[in-house]
Amino acid sequence: MRTTSADRDSADHEPADRELVIHKPATREPAIHERADREPAIHEPAAHEPAAHEPAAHEPAAHEPAAHEPAAHEPAAHAPAIHKPLIHDLGTLAHRLHHPPGTPCACPPPQLLADRPDGTVVRSGAVVAKAHAADSDREALAARLALASAPELTGILLPPLSTPDTPGTAGTALRPVTFWPYGVPVDPRDPDAAPWSEAAVLLARLHRTAPPPPLPPMRGPVKAARAVARMIAALPGDGAVLPVQAAWRALPAWARGEAAPPAARSGFLCHGDLHLGQLVRHPAPDGPWLLIDVDDAGRGDPAWDLARPAAWYAAGVLAPEDWLLFLDAYRSAGGPAVPAEGDPWPQLDVAARALTVQTAAVALAKCAAEGRVPDEMEQLMIDSCARIATFPPELAAGSAS
Repeated sequence: MRTTSADRDSADHEPADRELVIHKPATREPAIHERADREPAIHEPAAHEPAAHEPAAHEPAAHEPAAHEPAAHEPAAHAPAIHKPLIHDLGTLAHRLHHPPGTPCACPPPQLLADRPDGTVVRSGAVVAKAHAADSDREALAARLALASAPELTGILLPPLSTPDTPGTAGTALRPVTFWPYGVPVDPRDPDAAPWSEAAVLLARLHRTAPPPPLPPMRGPVKAARAVARMIAALPGDGAVLPVQAAWRALPAWARGEAAPPAARSGFLCHGDLHLGQLVRHPAPDGPWLLIDVDDAGRGDPAWDLARPAAWYAAGVLAPEDWLLFLDAYRSAGGPAVPAEGDPWPQLDVAARALTVQTAAVALAKCAAEGRVPDEMEQLMIDSCARIATFPPELAAGSAS
């Protein structure tokens, strides 16, 4: 992403419809998709966006730059009545794993961490139960769970406690359920402690690991397309969506989920939905940081995993020092998404623009549903789409990534 001159959730602990954004005011607002590397340093993060994704093992519900989701294991607000049986059943299942049967129980009530159609997450003590979307591809989910359990990813991904075919109760019969150890999420109230470097190193290690053959493609572009469709459905005929649609149409087909990515960039192991809500400390409370939520993991372009922080930086949502910290740590750890030195934007541009569109689309859909205007961070992402839509064809088409 560059100019012509120079996206409140929890992991199988997730929050509701936004990504965890830990916001420190940027010292300046970089032009949208400006070359970040002339090099003030080099690092990058992953944070929250206005609403738009899917949950993860311990992640807060997927959202986008807008604001403030509950942390990966932070309680969600009020659950719709229609989901109450499901929430009850998840709490019962999690409690059974956490508390041995036939022994005195002084456990507190189960805690709702997230409740969305694509991920309802309930915690009981050290166990988190997650009900995945009813239309989940069971075979792909099984492959992703096997990935999280793979020995070569120990210390990178939080492994599940069980597989989706664990017996459930009536309320969970139509949705696959997985179980995860509880981990302590990133604290959105302490931006100075945000683990940008740790997130970058975990990503670099993930990207350097060969993906197992059965693994499906990473789902990032598909989620971006769903976010745009959600926006259009929420605001039919509304002029507010036009800049976002224009920026979306300017993206290459692979970034819209309509084609495979370039072959040279498509064989890496990717997380698919990286933001700071996708990290937890395990064992709690002071264990190492691990990545959670493998619902979108798969083979693809590793630039996608750097694209959200890149997009936020370019829009002025993420402070330059945080972006540089993240990028430098990723490079130092041998991450393959960008060159070890020089300008990272030829590799990041397309994916960063796609995440800008996704974040803006989710923000507009949420604003329509909630009857409100965009907040400051959401508006920055929407304005970025308007700038992207004015790029000349050679920039709008993107290249390397």
